[in-house]
Amino acid sequence: MRHGPVTDQAETASSAAGNTPVALLGRALSICNNIIVVFASIALVAACTILSYSVLSRALFKAANYWQDEAAVFLLVGATFMTAAYVQSQRGHIGIEAFVGLLSPLANRIRLWLVDAATFLFCAFFTWKSWTLAHEAYVDGQVSNSMWSPPLAIPYSLMALGMTLLCVQILLQIIIPLTGGARR
Repeated sequence: MRHGPVTDQAETASSAAGNTPVALLGRALSICNNIIVVFASIALVAACTILSYSVLSRALFKAANYWQDEAAVFLLVGATFMTAAYVQSQRGHIGIEAFVGLLSPLANRIRLWLVDAATFLFCAFFTWKSWTLAHEAYVDGQVSNSMWSPPLAIPYSLMALGMTLLCVQILLQIIIPLTGGARR
């Protein structure tokens, strides 16, 4: 079993359940998450480059910039939402751990499962609303209010897709303990 940057969630699922649909989904999501992290890293570097160019071109050449800020925001939105499932697989989201030391291991597993269930419900609602927003933006041809006017369906779709992947990741973390799998 490998450990490190590759997510352990899929390996835990596959070792506990073999080739069940849950294990296969966990492995597929792990591969998808790792690919997304690479592209999100590139997007963050690109956003930094675009913003640096924008600042320098304004300061040195008094050049008007119509697209740089929005392009950087689109890249940052995409990187943020698309990597949410990866961060969840690593249990890297901010959490309050005040009760961990006070509760028994069984109580902590139950607490974590309940938190995952509540988080899933919230994220599922957010995902549904995100897909609705992306669909409306696409159908109505909504664009931003800048001179560049890029379609708003781009960031809304990235947000919706990222939230969908996050929901799948949380759902795996809910199902794996129920099917006898180990939990991170």
